[in-house]
Amino acid sequence: MRICIVLLVLLLGIDSASALTRIKDITDVKGVRANQLVGYGLVVGLNNTGDTLRNAPFTQQSLQAMLDRMGVNIRGSQYIPNTRNVAAVMVTAELPPFATKGTRFDVTVASMGDAKSLAGGSLIMTSLAGADQVIYAAAQGPITISGYLAKGAAESITAGIPTRGRIPNGAIVEKNAPASAMDGMPLELELRNPDFTTAVRIMDAINSYSSRRFGMKLAEARDFNSVALRRPRGISTSRLFAEVGELMVDPDQTARVVIDERTGTIVIGADVHISTVAVAHGNITVRVKEKPKVSQPLPFSKGKTVTVPDTDVDVYEAGGNVSTVRGASLRELVSALNHMGLKPIGIIAILQAMKTAGALQAELVVQ
Repeated sequence: MRICIVLLVLLLGIDSASALTRIKDITDVKGVRANQLVGYGLVVGLNNTGDTLRNAPFTQQSLQAMLDRMGVNIRGSQYIPNTRNVAAVMVTAELPPFATKGTRFDVTVASMGDAKSLAGGSLIMTSLAGADQVIYAAAQGPITISGYLAKGAAESITAGIPTRGRIPNGAIVEKNAPASAMDGMPLELELRNPDFTTAVRIMDAINSYSSRRFGMKLAEARDFNSVALRRPRGISTSRLFAEVGELMVDPDQTARVVIDERTGTIVIGADVHISTVAVAHGNITVRVKEKPKVSQPLPFSKGKTVTVPDTDVDVYEAGGNVSTVRGASLRELVSALNHMGLKPIGIIAILQAMKTAGALQAELVVQ
């Protein structure tokens, strides 16, 4: 496996006071959520990089239907559009909470057929519907993509994903978003990373503030995922969440090690602990070299010229020293692994073996 990216996030020597976070950054208001929208449309204006209509019949049918609505009838004729300036796309977006008629938001456009690039294209007005099949918005406008495609007679270069792009503020709300849970419903904060300790700390911070501000406690931690609130008299719901959201807490986190073997990425949390364990790691490299030789017969002989194989096999074993890891914290673990001079592929193997042996006191996530 070739290591392409090496990232080791080390949360060392960080004081807990410096890790304070606003409540609004780690919680969401229950019921206040975005709604996913989807639509099907056509992108026009492409520079001969769109769908091949004969290979993408849905694009051809959509183009004919669009022309029919505009009073151009090509059905029944022998003419079949052969343009590659059109592409069928799926349009996706998230309808923001409390969105009202006239509100604009971004949309994402992705090709469905065999289009090579959406660069320079414009999306024709497309209806966006929710899971309830109700149309909430319409999208239209020029597409912005981050990739590009350069193609010649014998070579082509592609960077990024030229068949996917975005339209900033490309959608307009035509129907108000569904009513949220704030309308007459109990007020509740939901943690983005559920944890009992974090929920209790949020409750204590809110109650400490509300006791000074309103002379009463407003918060109650119901479980590891939610904190319920009460709205005092004389204050609106919006102001209550605005004031509560600015309070600072120190969120707790689960001890976790995340490994991505494909890219060689390792992320180790600050609360990871290691029990005393002895570690030995070594790599065996087997190198096979083929150096064929040509056997030439003598002049005027009846022999044949043949190729004689010559194989050279070399075995090399590196490392293999036994080291003791006494990791009371992340600092000792990283220091020990660096002392062994391991590369990310070796660190990944050791962490997996430590988890199997029961020495890694953390959740191991392999992506």
